[in-house]
Amino acid sequence: MLFNSFAFLLAFLPLALCLHGLVERFVPAWRLALLLALSLAFYAWWDWRFLPLLVVSITLNWLIAEAFHRTRAGGLITAAIIGNLAVLALFKYFNFFADLAAMIPGLPAPKLDLALPLGISFFTFHHVMYLTDLRRGQAPRFDLVRYGLYIAFFPQVLAGPLVRWREIMHQFEERPYRRTDAAERFGRGLLLLTAGLAKKVLLGDPLAEYANPVFAAAAAGKVVSVAEAWQGTLAFAFQIYFDFSGYTDMALGLALLFGIVLPQNFEVPYRAASIQDFWRRWHMTLSRFLRDYLYIGLGGSKHGLPRQVWALFATMALGGLWHGAGWTYVAWGAAHGLALIVALFWRRSGWPMPAILGWFLTLLFVTLCWVLFRAPSFEAALAIYKGLLGFAPLGTGFKWRALLPAAAFAIIGPTAWALVHRLPPSRWLAVMAAALFVLILFKIGEDANYEFIYFQF
Repeated sequence: MLFNSFAFLLAFLPLALCLHGLVERFVPAWRLALLLALSLAFYAWWDWRFLPLLVVSITLNWLIAEAFHRTRAGGLITAAIIGNLAVLALFKYFNFFADLAAMIPGLPAPKLDLALPLGISFFTFHHVMYLTDLRRGQAPRFDLVRYGLYIAFFPQVLAGPLVRWREIMHQFEERPYRRTDAAERFGRGLLLLTAGLAKKVLLGDPLAEYANPVFAAAAAGKVVSVAEAWQGTLAFAFQIYFDFSGYTDMALGLALLFGIVLPQNFEVPYRAASIQDFWRRWHMTLSRFLRDYLYIGLGGSKHGLPRQVWALFATMALGGLWHGAGWTYVAWGAAHGLALIVALFWRRSGWPMPAILGWFLTLLFVTLCWVLFRAPSFEAALAIYKGLLGFAPLGTGFKWRALLPAAAFAIIGPTAWALVHRLPPSRWLAVMAAALFVLILFKIGEDANYEFIYFQF
């Protein structure tokens, strides 16, 4: 059930809001159990066969946390984290590692034809965050319903944002519709939902029509012209931003409708003046996860320059692998790791970097790296790079109509979160939002309804 679908917008969401409102008013003790039930129903809509995996994952991790509270045996947490990562590896990386094993002569390398459960990377990382903080003595005990809702809350279970337990668990205890600002928060939630839908449907999806044919031609071994290469690369760079940030805006808006504030995930990343600044603005919750639970664990900046260089490279390479079981993803992450290392040495040298030059170089580097992220193989990526660098026919027919407004909005901003909270409540704003929502519904009915890019991770 896509957020940008009639089934969700016109059936599931209104029903869920009505049930939540009734329960919150008359039997508030059932509110969290209802939200958990709605979240599990939402997850089961995609493929009911994966619902037991999510339920068992929640239950086993909660039982291990309960056992840890009784015994304080750190080995339980270590085993649980390894088990969670092993399940993720089984579904997402088994065939990838089998291909690696096949390179060794005589070593059998069986493959499994397993469908990837939606959201497994995200709910696995939620388990890891809580269990790690539990072992550190930072996380308290939660009952099964609250823990289950933390893992499965439907606005963020499929593609984030990655929410730390301390950012959300205390909100479960509130009576959201009894707050003095309840109506305003509800209204801002609707505005965020509408803004996210607009970014996805009106900006992101049209760009897919520019990018997909170019990358498909490269994958088929065709020559990609200079015009086509730049069209496809720029289109995908802005498509993935509007697709993913639009999803995040919808997730934040939906959570607000149910009285929950989720952390922001994007802060105008294409305005970043350095590669470090980019990763402070792009997929911010993943960046914090990689920093706090991987980079620091690998040594971070506290054990000398060689260790820091290694930690940066390994963190970003593993971050690339997290996005997909393929060498192109690893190369994408490794390229960002190398860029962060170059930036580290540049800072240590004390050399100046003019802001406008830093912005241009960062945007150019990030855009070029998206080719590795999007291309299905190195051969396809090479065909695109040949076009980008001029080693191909010039070509004609560069499409720019959807690119121009997308680039302006992505670079100049503001974020939907900032805009929604900056605008004062008014009737004209409500009318404009309602009209935009109706326009989006018509657009959804007319065009191909693209799935969110990050659902595949």
